[in-house]
Amino acid sequence: MAVSRRGPRERMVFSAAQLIRRDGVAATGLRDIVEHARAPRGSLRHYFPGGKEQLVNEAVEWAGRYAAKRVARFLAEMPEPSPSRLFDAMVRQWTDEYRSAGFAAGCPVVAATVDRAGSAESTGQATAAAFAAWNRPVARALTEMGVPASRAVSLATLMISALEGAIVIARAERDVRALETVARELGPVLDAGVTPRD
Repeated sequence: MAVSRRGPRERMVFSAAQLIRRDGVAATGLRDIVEHARAPRGSLRHYFPGGKEQLVNEAVEWAGRYAAKRVARFLAEMPEPSPSRLFDAMVRQWTDEYRSAGFAAGCPVVAATVDRAGSAESTGQATAAAFAAWNRPVARALTEMGVPASRAVSLATLMISALEGAIVIARAERDVRALETVARELGPVLDAGVTPRD
């Protein structure tokens, strides 16, 4: 959805997420967000009386919901879902972006975690909730693929952790090597978690 089709509040949350994923929380100013969102300046205080912290937290929550919704889209595109195919799709989203647009942006949840989670308690809670919102549909998908429920949550955490770490390395190296490596190496481990059905 284009930025212009959203209302001012939604545009500011979306813009905050986009700027945070590129620049981090500390370097993202409120004026930058308002300008990026093409929103009236006075609307910032109206929609976000808690200031930058509230806006950052809502952007992080949006990012968690976005990642969770992507899981369903990835699964819908798979004729035969498997844990490794799901992880490949999660990784491919990033390799495709980096190959087409460069390495300027990462995950806004990671950026907020690094920049603020230790100093702003509400942001720490928002980042933890965003990761949990993403973890749930991955774990649910793994269970539906035959991974025992007792392992699905931990494998979902492994998938997200490996992906996020590889994103950070890819940005540092300006190369998708780490992303391709985690997909290749983790895929067989994930598929081995499936219990054969009788």
